[in-house]
Amino acid sequence: MDYRETYDSWLANPYFDADTKKELESIAGDENEIKERFYADLEFGTAGLRGIIGAGTNRMNIYTVRKATQGLANYIISQNGQKKGVAIAYDSRRMSPEFADEAACCLAANGIKAYVFESLRPTPELSFAVRELGCISGINITASHNPPEYNGYKVYWEDGAQITPPHDSGIMNEVKAVTDYATVKTMDKDEAVKAGLYESIGQAIDDRYMEELKKNVLHPEAIKEASKDLTIIYTPLHGTGNLPARRILKELGFEKVYVVPEQELPDGEFPTVSYPNPEAAEAFELALKLAKEKDADLVLATDPDADRLGVYVKDTKSGEYICLTGNMSGSFLAEYEIGQKLELEGKLPEDGELIKTIVTTNMVDALAKHYNIKVTECLTGFKWIGKEILRMETTGKGQYLFGFEESYGCLIGTHARDKDAIVATMALCEAAAFYKTKGMTIWDAMLEMYEKYGYYKDDVIAISHKGIEGLAKIKSIMDNLRKNPPAEFGNYKVIGFRDYQEDYIKNMLTGVTKKTGIPKSNVLYFELTEDAWLCVRPSGTEPKIKLYFGVVGKDLEDANQKSAELAKIVKDMLDKL
Repeated sequence: MDYRETYDSWLANPYFDADTKKELESIAGDENEIKERFYADLEFGTAGLRGIIGAGTNRMNIYTVRKATQGLANYIISQNGQKKGVAIAYDSRRMSPEFADEAACCLAANGIKAYVFESLRPTPELSFAVRELGCISGINITASHNPPEYNGYKVYWEDGAQITPPHDSGIMNEVKAVTDYATVKTMDKDEAVKAGLYESIGQAIDDRYMEELKKNVLHPEAIKEASKDLTIIYTPLHGTGNLPARRILKELGFEKVYVVPEQELPDGEFPTVSYPNPEAAEAFELALKLAKEKDADLVLATDPDADRLGVYVKDTKSGEYICLTGNMSGSFLAEYEIGQKLELEGKLPEDGELIKTIVTTNMVDALAKHYNIKVTECLTGFKWIGKEILRMETTGKGQYLFGFEESYGCLIGTHARDKDAIVATMALCEAAAFYKTKGMTIWDAMLEMYEKYGYYKDDVIAISHKGIEGLAKIKSIMDNLRKNPPAEFGNYKVIGFRDYQEDYIKNMLTGVTKKTGIPKSNVLYFELTEDAWLCVRPSGTEPKIKLYFGVVGKDLEDANQKSAELAKIVKDMLDKL
């Protein structure tokens, strides 16, 4: 059927409820809107579902959630995992509780028990719960930092990480095989509870999660000494981080923690921000205002599902608050966690590994060289870092020391297998206390890092291309760069070219090629002279093409100038493609 026939079938089919039909009738005269909603099925990709909430095959609604869950249930049964159950969490977005229950009731109808959090919880706690409860899988209803009109559906496997091969393709194939919505199983929630197939979970998991976080504290004595003098501003951006972040800081002894009141309570409309993303300066406006009132040392913001952490730190010399990018905060935490473990224990594991993604700062490599530890690169997306942890566990080779990606996500410890902004909040506050006992700020410590390893400056540009035409434009850009890779970007010569989709790395000076050694992905990477680099890839969750790049300068000013120059060169290049 074409999109119009599918639209008409939804209106005629008694399977779809009255509210859905009323919404569809309201767009009867808008052919473009009908096409956008029905020209395709909302794609179940390697990260699950993500889309605009609304009626239609290309939207997030109870029917597309049920269909995805039926496919997941079919795959779980094919793997003989139905007796282990599935953990389900959700965030503060519109329809999140409803989508969680729809997923649970579909699982129950397939004989698979669902463990559903009684109220909203952060993403890393869902990852933890999958492992803690011994589940075969997990579902998280969240659209992370997307605008309010979005919601999403992430799938985890029994190791606690988001799905990777072979499970991702196996589940995707099962979801695609569900072609008739009316064949999807479901059952009444009360009946599922009576049958022992729906169980609410909450405090017991919360308590265990907190216990695991506390195991990663390195300097409790510093917290005790500095807690009365350290002022922390925190905002959950209307999301899931409020209770767990405040709880862990309180239980560790931090006394001066101020939460931004306008952004404290969960609200799927995100009324104080247009885009609830801790990468965006707008998200910090209210927090920085409060920080100046309280003369705060540290300003923190977690995104709505609390897996990513944004940070501002005070420069006592200028009195200004400085934004730390994800590369900066990740490098800082890597230095603190690894450096202090060495100080406390006298040595690091001989097979210790630091995991980074292919678009993460090269400062990590300099840090790892200093500590004589291995750097392992993986694809963008924290599930690949989780897969590396699983590899270490299953082979007995390698010990996880730290892992992070540039998009404000890291994991300290192995209690979860996804990025964890709650443990990162805890660690940054601990580090701030530790340096305060030494008469230093986090910014002072950052400057020491730059002097030690080099003034690395990394950035990312995301360019939106929405709708059907946007997808075609993104494909055209990638095809052009793949077939005709530039030999230079301004003054930077290309000395190496990596095509992760075609699985090769080419030395542009010698012409020698080799395999990438990691799974195929639609990513292009240019190694440049002067330790600079550029990476281009389509976003896996949004209609955007993303450009990552990094330079090294003589000092901060030089690094900022070089970064701005490379950004302009790259933007001008894209405009011509």
